[in-house]
Amino acid sequence: MAAPLSFPLSLDRPLAFLDLETTGLGVGTDRIIELALIRVTPGGDVMEKVRRFNPEVPIPPEASAIHGITDADVAGKPPFAARARSLAELLEPCDLGGFNLRRFDLPMLLAEFQRAEVPFQIGDRRIVDAQFIFHREEPRDLSAAVRFYLGRELEDAHSALADIRATAAVLGAQLQRYPHLPRDMGGLNRYCDEVQPFETEVDRWFEEDDEGRKVFRRGKHSGIPLESVARSHPDYLQWMLGLDDLGPEVKGVVKETLASID
Repeated sequence: MAAPLSFPLSLDRPLAFLDLETTGLGVGTDRIIELALIRVTPGGDVMEKVRRFNPEVPIPPEASAIHGITDADVAGKPPFAARARSLAELLEPCDLGGFNLRRFDLPMLLAEFQRAEVPFQIGDRRIVDAQFIFHREEPRDLSAAVRFYLGRELEDAHSALADIRATAAVLGAQLQRYPHLPRDMGGLNRYCDEVQPFETEVDRWFEEDDEGRKVFRRGKHSGIPLESVARSHPDYLQWMLGLDDLGPEVKGVVKETLASID
C-alpha cells in the first residue's frame, strides 16, 4: 500500500489506473506481458501493483525494443489466466483510468479476460482517458501546428490551398527543429509508421495469422479466422454484406471467402 494521495477529483468509489505492455497491438492475437495498476480509494489510500505474465507465445523483437521485456524475463511467470480471477475481483468495484485506455489497454484487457473465461463487465464503470483529455484540451490540428512551429495564425483555414501551403511550411519547420528526424522519405515514412501505421479498411477488420489466414480484429468474432466464421456463422457475414457503411474492399474479401466454401 502506497502513501495516501491528494487527488483533486471527487471519488465515490475506487479508481484504478491501468497500463499494459504487450506482445503487440493486435487485440485478437497479442497478449499482455506486464500490467501495472494504481488503485486510489475515495479516502485517498493508494495501492500499487505490477505483475508480469508469460504470454505463452514468443515476444517479437520489435515489441521488446519498446518495453525492454524479453522471453527470458517472463519464462517463469504465470500466464494471465492464472491471475485473471483475482485481478477481476480487485477491479470489480473500480472506475478505470489510463492513457489511451479506451482505444488500446481496455480492449486488450477485455480480450484477455474473455480468453481466460473470467467475467469482467464494463457495466456502469466510468472510464477516464487522460489522452483524450489532452487531445481535446490541447488541439493537435493544423492551426495549432502553425501557431507552434511557425509562430503565426493560420489564415483562410480549411481553404485547401492555404492548408497545404501551411502543411509544407510546418514540415520544413519540423525538420529544422528536430535534427534527429530522418532526411529521406523512406526514413520519415518509417518514423510515421511507428506512431500510427497506415491501415486500409481491410486491415482494420482483419489481420493475418502465421498461416496467412485472415483473422477478425473486431466484432463478436474477434480473434477467429474469417474462413472459420464463414463455415460456422455465414449469417454473420451476410449481415456484414448488408451494412451500408462497410467499404467495398471489405465486402469483396467477405464475398470471396463465402464463395470459397460453397
